[in-house]
Amino acid sequence: MLNTSPHRSWTMARVGQKDTKPEMVVRRLVHGMGYRFRLHRKDLPGSPDIVLPGLRKVIEVRGCFWHRHPDPSCGRARVPKTRQDFWIPKLERNAQRDAENERQLRALGWDLMVVWECQTTPQHRQYLEAALQGFLSG
Repeated sequence: MLNTSPHRSWTMARVGQKDTKPEMVVRRLVHGMGYRFRLHRKDLPGSPDIVLPGLRKVIEVRGCFWHRHPDPSCGRARVPKTRQDFWIPKLERNAQRDAENERQLRALGWDLMVVWECQTTPQHRQYLEAALQGFLSG
């Protein structure tokens, strides 16, 4: 039952775009450091996840699968074995849109940090916290 096409469609339709677990991890860390921020500002390219207007900095939290995490050691970024004629162009469009949004944000004078889903796991938390602190204080 779990591998049927209708069940797979049902599962994929429930993948959220906002308030995901990785995004919540990053938000808690940034808030815990004493920073206050805005969420998903629609007036900025790509509606960034976390926006710190006073610092002119944005943090994007990206899912490794959906946004094609380029790190070869990340197992979450693999392409599905079925329907590759659908998935490859779709995932490549996501990555191209991300790159264009990054370019536009930087052109508008915003500094950007990308946090990948795999970097929000408990074993990477200390590194993530240090990276966020460095980005936000720099």
